[in-house]
Amino acid sequence: MSTVISKCHCGSVELELMLPNGLEKLRRCNCSICSRRNAVVASVTTDNLRVVKGSAELKEYTFNTHTAKHYFCSICGIYTHHQRRSVPSEYGFNIACVEGIKIEDYLNIEYLDGRDSHPKDTQ
Repeated sequence: MSTVISKCHCGSVELELMLPNGLEKLRRCNCSICSRRNAVVASVTTDNLRVVKGSAELKEYTFNTHTAKHYFCSICGIYTHHQRRSVPSEYGFNIACVEGIKIEDYLNIEYLDGRDSHPKDTQ
């Protein structure tokens, strides 16, 4: 298991991610929120993500069913992670925030059709 640090742009929010199998199952989604933030994400179980700095700076955004909880830094605005609507026992995290990661090094990124497969968003 590897442990990595993930930070927002300004460094106010810092997460510790425990990755049992390293970075795997990278994906993009085209649902209403993911298509706007255009992040590449991977997931960990909720017990494998810990906020180590900046919990007061983290803001939560929910919409529609309010199952998914999207977190971002209130200072720089960067999306760091979210509790998944489709799998609430997992957090999706923005791999661009992981220290030392270059997204361009990962060419095999799955594309999820969240726009047509999720329940319709009302907002």
